[in-house]
Amino acid sequence: MTITVYSSKKIVTMDRNMPEATHVAVKDGRILAVGDATCADQWGGGTLDDQFANDVLTPGFIEGHAHLMAGAMWNYPYVGYHDRIDTEGKLWPGLLNIEDVIRGLKEAEARMTAAGEPAEKPLYAWGFDPIFLDTERLNRSHLDEVSTTRPVVVQHSNFHLMTVNSAALDLAQYTRETNVIGVAKDDAGELNGELQELAAMFPLMRRIGVNFRALSSQEPSIRAFGAIARQTGTTTMTDLHAELPDDDVDTLVRVTGSNDYALRIVPMLGAALLPPNDVGPRALELTKKTTDMLRLGGVKLVLDGSIQGYTARLRWPGHVNGAPNGIWVIAPEQAEELIEKLHKAHVQMHIHTNGDEASVVAIDAIERAQSLHYWGDHRHTLQHGQMIDRALFKRMKALGIAVNLFANHIWYFGDMHVAKSIGLDRARRMDACRTCLDEDVAMAIHSDAPVTPLAPLFTAWCAVNRITMSGECLGPEQRIEATEALEAITLGAAYTLKLDEDIGSIEAGKIADFAVMDDSPLDVEPMAIKDIKVKGVVSGGRVFLN
Repeated sequence: MTITVYSSKKIVTMDRNMPEATHVAVKDGRILAVGDATCADQWGGGTLDDQFANDVLTPGFIEGHAHLMAGAMWNYPYVGYHDRIDTEGKLWPGLLNIEDVIRGLKEAEARMTAAGEPAEKPLYAWGFDPIFLDTERLNRSHLDEVSTTRPVVVQHSNFHLMTVNSAALDLAQYTRETNVIGVAKDDAGELNGELQELAAMFPLMRRIGVNFRALSSQEPSIRAFGAIARQTGTTTMTDLHAELPDDDVDTLVRVTGSNDYALRIVPMLGAALLPPNDVGPRALELTKKTTDMLRLGGVKLVLDGSIQGYTARLRWPGHVNGAPNGIWVIAPEQAEELIEKLHKAHVQMHIHTNGDEASVVAIDAIERAQSLHYWGDHRHTLQHGQMIDRALFKRMKALGIAVNLFANHIWYFGDMHVAKSIGLDRARRMDACRTCLDEDVAMAIHSDAPVTPLAPLFTAWCAVNRITMSGECLGPEQRIEATEALEAITLGAAYTLKLDEDIGSIEAGKIADFAVMDDSPLDVEPMAIKDIKVKGVVSGGRVFLN
């Protein structure tokens, strides 16, 4: 293979030995040398490529917490509070009150009827955010206004809850006598239409035919996922809760191995999708199918739910609005047992802990597992970890636990957390990037797409500025520097995925993954980071421009 030397007005390498450069030499999809125009001379020289001469190159961005269904969700109507743009570039304006939501659902139902869809075919919509609405909480009566015959299912933006109409409750065979955790009832004991967490949602989802596995495993979805990634400078991304039967893995191997596909995918096996004794063996079996563009072997556990959905597990004093504490998706004693089994088998875990009580359970379980079966480089990672404080970060450092903080939450939900969920004191230290780095805990930051849009530069902007939707700086002491935020979406994320030997920086020997932009996040004003234009990516030495 020939050597190509790319020139750039600036290359931000994230390599402390050479933080900036102007040229990078690429051979066989890997970085041969970094420096100036002569960097490849020792290797016999190369062909100069000036197509990036007016651009900035950084390492390709790494999204350590996203879901492959992010592309396929746009097959369904969006009814969220925030404006969103779909994979085709269409703007979906935010719906700011229940009346707007009902109107949007009625329009979607009318389109289904006009298209000749049978009256019993469910209407599924997604992205709803009840915490922003000051009126009565959305319930079955509101959705019965849309239809009394067609099941209507509204998935909340956090994907931990849904609200459904009476026809949908009937389809799930839920009645007043149903006694399932998460099937919510009103004060009179009647079903109010809210279903909380997977145990309550799954029976209905199975009947309406909305299958997150199917949304994630079909080639159009995988390609839509890759297209979103390219547009945002992302070259590696997780699918952080996957079923991964052999057929799905074979499809992923084929699509990610295509020359026209730019995204490396790191799926994590969902522990809840298999019997506990089968999770570890299946994860280890999957490692045999790992390729360069598809990295397998990790496991995802979900301990609690969503803070804004009131299903996260919080330590005292709980929610400021008096809402009851959340739901254990995995009971603490079961989590402890499973974490020990996976740790003993040397299976890396990514553990969802939104509330601090859930983080304590995870840390305690890892500490116990480490004491019984020492593993020097496990890199178990707490995902979200939004309420972790200094004391818990110190414990995490001692145990080698990493964290992937949900920086986007500050902008999207910060005001609501102050007003309705945890109050100002604790909201000021939510997603505590500064404390995390000060305590030397390995850190990434993320979007949880499709919960919030994939946009690593926006995620970095959130961590640097901590601005809420109202324009307030929530917890200025937790702001970090631009270079630290850039590291969190490159090397930091690579570390949590055990891929930092291959990606995350622009240095000799690593895979040639770059983000191509019109400016450097380190050179613009902090408030302008999110506005930098992404022009494309280089993935394994292959150029993909937007």
